[in-house]
Amino acid sequence: MTAPSSDELYMDSKQSDPIEAHQPTAVVCQEKEDALEKHEVFKKTSDGVNFRTVSWPRATIIFLKIQFAMSILSVPASLATLGAVGGSLSIIGWEALNTYTGIILGDFRNRHPECHTLADMCGLVWGPIGKELMGVMILIAQILIVAAGNVSISTAFNAVSDHGACTVVFSFVSAVLITIFSAVRTFSRLGWLTWFGFATFFVAVFIVVVGVTTLDRPTAAPPTGPYELGWYAIAYSTFTAGMVGPANIFLSGSGSSMYLPVISEMRNPRDYRKAVYVTSTLVGALYLTFSLVIYRWCGQWLATPAFGSAGGLLKKISYGIALPGLVIGVGIYQHVAAKYLFVRVLRNSPHLQKNTVVHWVTWIGGNVLLGALGFIISEAVPILNYLLGLAGAICFAPMSLVIPALLWMYDFPEYRSGAPSSKAIYAFHGLIVLIGAFMVVGGVYAVAVAIKEAYASGLIGGVFECADNSGTVS
Repeated sequence: MTAPSSDELYMDSKQSDPIEAHQPTAVVCQEKEDALEKHEVFKKTSDGVNFRTVSWPRATIIFLKIQFAMSILSVPASLATLGAVGGSLSIIGWEALNTYTGIILGDFRNRHPECHTLADMCGLVWGPIGKELMGVMILIAQILIVAAGNVSISTAFNAVSDHGACTVVFSFVSAVLITIFSAVRTFSRLGWLTWFGFATFFVAVFIVVVGVTTLDRPTAAPPTGPYELGWYAIAYSTFTAGMVGPANIFLSGSGSSMYLPVISEMRNPRDYRKAVYVTSTLVGALYLTFSLVIYRWCGQWLATPAFGSAGGLLKKISYGIALPGLVIGVGIYQHVAAKYLFVRVLRNSPHLQKNTVVHWVTWIGGNVLLGALGFIISEAVPILNYLLGLAGAICFAPMSLVIPALLWMYDFPEYRSGAPSSKAIYAFHGLIVLIGAFMVVGGVYAVAVAIKEAYASGLIGGVFECADNSGTVS
C-alpha cells in the first residue's frame, strides 16, 4: 500500500481559519503525521548526512542574517524621499506584510513537505513550466545578490586598506571567501558561524549609528557654509523617487522565500513560526530605530558607501568589524542557490544524503560555479546596482508577494464563495497580488528611469576596473 500524497493528507486535515496557524499535527493522528514526514526532502537518518538538525533558535539567527544586511544602510536614504513619518509607516507596513507572506510560504511548505523551494511550490500549482520559470528566477536573483555582495566586500577591503590593491583582486578574494563559507553543507553548521556574522555586522552598524550623532555636520554635506539638512516629517517626492523609496524598504525585508530550504532542514519544521516572528520583530525594530537615527542626523546627506557617513576613521573601523558579517551574509545567499541546484540534481537518489563522490562533486561544483558567476557579473556588468534593483522588482516582488498570495488561494479556494468574512479574506489576498504586481511595474519603471539618468550623468562605470570603490582614495 502506497503512502497518501501530501495533498490528500492536507485535505483530510484542513483548518477552518487560514489566518490562524495551519497545524495539521494538532488535528490529525500520528499515522498521518508520519505519512507527511515521508514526503520530506531530507529524511532523519543516522546513516550518511543528517540534514535535519536545525533547531528553531538556530533557524532564527539564519533568518536574521538573511534579512539584516547592507540594505539597512540604504533605508535612511528612502526616508529622505518619504519623510520620517511616511518612512516609518512604510517600514512597519512592509515588515508586517513580508512577515505574513513568509508565514504563508512556511504553512504551504508544511502542508506540502515535498516542496524544498518556491520552485517546487510553483511546480505543484502550475506544473513543470511554473517550476522551471521559478527555478530560473531564484537563480537569477541569488546570483545578482552574490555579485552585489562581492562589490560590498571589495569595498570593505578597499576602505580598510586605503585601496591597497586592485579592486578586481579584492573582488576575487571576496568570491573565494564567500564560496568557502557557502560550501558548508548543512544550515545547522552554518548557524554557528551565522551567530558571529550577525554579531559583527550589528556592532559595525551600531558604530555608524552612534558615530553620526557625534558629527557637527554630515560627512557628505558641504564642508563649510550653510546647508539644508533635508529632514522632513512628511516629504513630497516625484513618482520615481516615491517608488524607489518604498521599493528599497520592501526589498530590505523581502527574503522570506529563502526561509524555505532552512525549514526543510529543521528538526521540527512546525516550529518555523517561532523563528519567523522573532526575526520579524527584531529586524523591524532595528530597521526602524537605526534608520530614524541616521536620517535625523544625516538627512539627505547619506555618504556613499553608507558606512562613510560617520567619517573616515569610523568607516575603516566599521568596515573592518563588518567584514565577517558581510562574507557570511552573502555566503548564505549563495548557499541557498547551491542547495537548490544540489537538491534538483540529486533528489530521490541515494547520493543526496550519502558521502559519495557524486554527492561531493555536485555540491562543491555548484558552489564554485555560482561563486565564479557572481565574481564575473560583479566585475563585468557596469550597471550592477541598477540590475540588482531591476531583479528586485522582477524577482522579489513576485516571490515575496504575488506567489505567496496565489499559493494561499490555491489551498483555500472555498473562501472565494463562502461567507462574507471568508470572501473578505480571499479579497485581501487578491489585494496582495495587486500590490505585488504594482511593485513589479512601478519598480521596473523607476529603475529604468534611474539607469537613463545614470548614463546621462556619467555615473555608469567601466568593466573590470581597478579604481577604488570605497571613496577612500580620490
